[in-house]
Amino acid sequence: MSRVNHHIVIVGGGVIGSAIASFTLRDPAFRGAVTVVERDPTYARASSALSASSIRQQFSTAINVEIGRFGIEFLRRAGEHLATAGERPDIGLVEPGYLFLARAAGAGVLERNHALQRSLGVDVALLDPPALRERCPWLATGDIAKASLGLSGEGWFDGWTLLQAFRRHARSLGARYVAAEAAGFDVNAGRVAAVRLADGSRIAGDTFVDAAGPWAANVARWLGVDLPVRARRRCVFVFSCRTPIPRCPLVVDTSGAWFRPEGDGQFLCGIAPDESNDPDDAPLDVDHALFDEVLWPALAARVPAFEAIRQTRSWAGYYEYNTFDRNGIVGAHPEWANLVFANGFSGHGIQESPAVGRGVAELVVHGGYRTLDLSPLAFDRVARNEPVEELNVV
Repeated sequence: MSRVNHHIVIVGGGVIGSAIASFTLRDPAFRGAVTVVERDPTYARASSALSASSIRQQFSTAINVEIGRFGIEFLRRAGEHLATAGERPDIGLVEPGYLFLARAAGAGVLERNHALQRSLGVDVALLDPPALRERCPWLATGDIAKASLGLSGEGWFDGWTLLQAFRRHARSLGARYVAAEAAGFDVNAGRVAAVRLADGSRIAGDTFVDAAGPWAANVARWLGVDLPVRARRRCVFVFSCRTPIPRCPLVVDTSGAWFRPEGDGQFLCGIAPDESNDPDDAPLDVDHALFDEVLWPALAARVPAFEAIRQTRSWAGYYEYNTFDRNGIVGAHPEWANLVFANGFSGHGIQESPAVGRGVAELVVHGGYRTLDLSPLAFDRVARNEPVEELNVV
């Protein structure tokens, strides 16, 4: 289906919105226009810019595994895919893997996840304690029953460069970025007709995409839609350690803490706060007590060398957290057919942006998915109260 003179308006110009714009405009069947409305072109509070920017395939749901598989293949060739005017972006992708640790109570879940991942072709190994100690002698493994290690296709990259690369690529193909705050929708005959801006102007269109990240629920609310996506603060801490930690992947501890190397004796780390202390829209101030009272003790218990570390810097950003099932919500709304959602990725948005960008582009250009079927993430599941629960949320 050719889309000639079709205008797509995307609310939110972060990595998801910019990926959608890029993939839409590169589709030969699309000869329309794309406008991206982004209220802060500096991206100072954008989740894309504040992410720890990692990618993995070790998920508990098949759809997220497949999204991760496409994502790593895209990122490996990001310089080629997103080249503009002969300039090839270098996102600094490295693939040391993810290492998930489990005590006896969680070993069964890890084993079931491993079976799913292997059935989908993920290069992952299930390790018993002796094998884990051989590979990671710097870990305290006395309470560990099983570990799952990604052998390839998992690691981290420069998320800011990826965001800017998608944005530049979309603009090079004709996307128009409007620096303005969206304030509402105009509707006509059961369809969205235009997005209203805070200055009173309006942008008419044919298809509208809610890619507003942590603020996506506010956009949906303009149409009376209850989108279960909330802004949840997550803090990232950087620390230095003088003791070498060789062959260190991104480690997800049994406590929920995670850490990974950042070069030259530096490490990034974080942990989700307790649910009782995880409000919506918390200010983006770093919770230093979280590091001192929760995170550091967990790190030192797992890696003895981390008893003597020095925190060097920190920052806070938002997860666009899906409170329904912690999975992305992708696709059209059942009542507002020309409104498409792309949000709620619960901390995985930057790594899922290539697959989601391609999928939404296929949906709006061709009327359906052509490659990877993202329908398990459709909004309908919320209305039916049928969650697709993702267990591996870090």
